[in-house]
Amino acid sequence: MVTIGALVIAVPLGVACAAFISQVASPRIREILKPTVEILAGIPSVVVGFLGIILVNPLIAKLFGISNGLNALNGSILLAIMSLPTIISLSEDALRAVPNSYKEASLALGGNDWQTLIRVLVPSALSGIIASIMLGMGRAIGETMTVLMATGNAPALTFNFLNAIQTMTATIAIELGEVPYNTTHYYALFVIGLVLFVMTFVVNLVSDIILQKYQQVER
Repeated sequence: MVTIGALVIAVPLGVACAAFISQVASPRIREILKPTVEILAGIPSVVVGFLGIILVNPLIAKLFGISNGLNALNGSILLAIMSLPTIISLSEDALRAVPNSYKEASLALGGNDWQTLIRVLVPSALSGIIASIMLGMGRAIGETMTVLMATGNAPALTFNFLNAIQTMTATIAIELGEVPYNTTHYYALFVIGLVLFVMTFVVNLVSDIILQKYQQVER
């Protein structure tokens, strides 16, 4: 649930930022934005989680009138921030890889810059954009410290983003150090880890296949 919430926030914002950097921004602005995005990717997850506690937490609590903002929405916002560098960088590369002749042909046929971007460039780069989204999703699925700090860690099944939740990764991090050895609880944590591994592996495998197909089309 937290991963899906993060993608709902990160995908439109990330693709829009990639389109701006690759097609709209001047070379000077592009030189500023690209390193900024790369710096964002290097921020430790514990720092992002700390910012979620001191900044996003009171903002969500005030906005929705609840006692605190340590909930699934907080985790989704923070995971979206952590997924943005991957989505922006790979989507921007995919958009810049589209042959310039496509853009020139669209403009020659009377399309404006917005129509060219939406109807020509984005569809042409769609495989690369989808791959970037799936890699961002893989990053969100495997994140531990950020969601451990910002989601409230309430082991309850809920689909309300304003409720505190406990993610699979946080469950392993919290409980593995104290669970009795060779018990059902102990092995259940390893099953959770196996499920996470399979999910991440499938996401990365599919994204790699899409990237290879995209590169073959470009060649």
